[in-house]
Amino acid sequence: MPRTAHKITPEDIMAPAKYEAERKSLRAALLPVKKNRRMSVGPYATFYFENYDTMWLQVQEMLRIEKGGAEQIPGELEAYNPLIPQGAELIATLMLEIEDANRRDTELRKLGNVEETVSLALGDDVIKATPTEYEDRTTPDGKTSSVHWLRFVFTPEQVAAFKAGARAVLQVEHRNYGHMAVIPPEVRAELAKDFS
Repeated sequence: MPRTAHKITPEDIMAPAKYEAERKSLRAALLPVKKNRRMSVGPYATFYFENYDTMWLQVQEMLRIEKGGAEQIPGELEAYNPLIPQGAELIATLMLEIEDANRRDTELRKLGNVEETVSLALGDDVIKATPTEYEDRTTPDGKTSSVHWLRFVFTPEQVAAFKAGARAVLQVEHRNYGHMAVIPPEVRAELAKDFS
C-alpha cells in the first residue's frame, strides 16, 4: 500500500476474492501502524488519526461487508477519500467510547458540539480542529454523535515544528469534558509521515 498517496483510486481496490485471501495478513500488517495513530484524551475520547492505509482498509472492509461490487466503489471513495491527509494536515476520527449504553446516552447528551472544542497545542501555537464536511453531528436537543471527523490544518512553520519535536498536546476543552494528552514520540513519528 502506498503510504504517501493522498487519494484512493478504483485501480487501488483489490478484487473481493484476492482481498479475502489476503485480509488476515493485511489487517495484521496495519496493526502496529494503527497503534501509533491512536491517542486517548481523558476517559473516553479516542482519536484515530487516518491516512491512506487506514482508509484503504476501511474501503475494502465496507466492500466486503456490503458486497455492492463495482457499483459500490465510487460511493466508498467519495466517503473515505476526504479523510486522507493531503500533506499539510492531520485528520482524525474522534470516537467517544462508552461501553454502557445508558451511560453513553447520558454522556453524549452533555457533549453537544464537542467537535468545536478540540485543538492541538504545538509549542506556542494552537491549531483548532475543524469538523470535516459531514452533516452536523449534534442533534437539535444537544446530543452529540459518538463519532466525529476532525481536520487539523498546519502552516509550513507548524509542520516543521511538529517534525522537529515541539511539544504537541491534543486537547478537548468542552465545558463538560476538559482533558488533554501530550503526543508521545512514537505517535509523533508516525503522524509526521502525513506531512508529505
